[in-house]
Amino acid sequence: MNIASHMVRAGRSFKDRPAIMKGTSLLQTYGGVSDRVSRLASALVSRFYLKAGDRVALSLSNCPEYLELLYGCWHAGLVPVPINAKLHKSEFSYILENSEATLCFASPKLMDVIDSLKGGALQSVVEVPGDDYQQMLAFDPLPLVARAPEEPAWLFYTSGTTGQPKGAVLSHRNLLAMSLCYFADVDQQAPWRAILHAAPMSHGSGLYGLAHVMQAGCHIIPESGGFDVTEIYQLIEATPGLVFFAAPTMVKRLLDHPADTDTTNLKTIIYGGGPMYVEDCLAGLERFGPKLAQLYGQGESPMTITALSAAIHADKEHPRWLKRLSSVGIAQSAVEVRIASDDGAWLPEGEVGEVLVRGETVMTGYWRNRQASAETLHDGWLHTGDFGVLDQEGFLTLKDRSKDLIISGGTNIYPREVEEVLVKHPKISEISVIGRPDREWGETVVAYVVPKEDSLIDPASLEKFCIANMARFKRPKHYRFVESLPKNNYGKVLKKTLRELEKSAKE
Repeated sequence: MNIASHMVRAGRSFKDRPAIMKGTSLLQTYGGVSDRVSRLASALVSRFYLKAGDRVALSLSNCPEYLELLYGCWHAGLVPVPINAKLHKSEFSYILENSEATLCFASPKLMDVIDSLKGGALQSVVEVPGDDYQQMLAFDPLPLVARAPEEPAWLFYTSGTTGQPKGAVLSHRNLLAMSLCYFADVDQQAPWRAILHAAPMSHGSGLYGLAHVMQAGCHIIPESGGFDVTEIYQLIEATPGLVFFAAPTMVKRLLDHPADTDTTNLKTIIYGGGPMYVEDCLAGLERFGPKLAQLYGQGESPMTITALSAAIHADKEHPRWLKRLSSVGIAQSAVEVRIASDDGAWLPEGEVGEVLVRGETVMTGYWRNRQASAETLHDGWLHTGDFGVLDQEGFLTLKDRSKDLIISGGTNIYPREVEEVLVKHPKISEISVIGRPDREWGETVVAYVVPKEDSLIDPASLEKFCIANMARFKRPKHYRFVESLPKNNYGKVLKKTLRELEKSAKE
């Protein structure tokens, strides 16, 4: 079962339906994009000599070509490796090397960076859009390559506590189950007309694009290529039945915008990737009506652990309505969710423990990393590393995150990644990074710094050092200079103590 079969079907049965738009301009119908997909697949096989199972990296900002490249890879039996376009060069390098991608498609602004990384497995880089890409569309169409449901379809790199990303291997079956859960649990009401890709297509927005291909819905790429509040409201007014995925910080920016826009055309805003304050959720329901839905998932179980549907959001008469709004919803249809203690015992309702997930969306394992796979997958259950509690009705409320994960603007940031960069600074003796609650971003990064003896450190120099060595969104927003870090008897830094200290810190 090749997930690209849905594009083939849409091209045959709904060939005149709009498939891709840039802003309000139609670029491709499903007949057109399906043809382009098959030609790209032919070029991937004939020009670049790729064979089924080979990896192809997509280092792209949101663009109309993203969708056809994803499906072109699948059509040819290949495994796309979407990479966040905001990453640092060192992170691009690691993912490209680890995945052994032999070909990478890159946005114009990333061409110099990616081209400099050629060598080893990576042999070719194609600019998108560009002349080489256009030439690929001149190849004769290729018939769909058959793939088994359990074979890899998407290599999703998610950061780890070691500072090195791990590649979650998602199969064709995983992606199909995720897409079916979209209809069953997240966006339940037909018709599915259009999805706006304002969030990165390398992550949640691109994954939910699959469900819209199944229904031959239109994919809209903003003219800005990303999340511009004014443009989002303009596209809502212009597009009936519009859906989009957003981090809570995006929803907050929409609510803070003063525009008096008619949102009748808005179908659903699906939020996830971090917590949303109940106050903001209530403001969203007031502003948009019953058009909010929430999901909780991980790269290891893409977009699919629990969901809080629009109907539950709107059920104001329920006696536990506000409590439900503070939760992440109930288990989606393709998975089971349980809470376990540190020793693996199942916990009853009302007790806090680790969230475990089992079902058709759970990854097959980490790419070429047996140890990490064994640590995360036990007896068929995915150990999420998140802690939460289930109530008597099956609603999951997240209480804390293991591994000290920071979620800022819907993006995962692991403190160890930041620490491993900052500890290289010549004037830093010790470093510890934590998250600080922030109304706009969910959390911001705070670094507690112990300078080397007799060293004075200018925060501006640390900012410059971080920009040179890590992705901009990971750098600390605040620095605290201390004589020592709180530690236990075993020398482990007590981040809980730092968080308590941060609560009383003043800028």
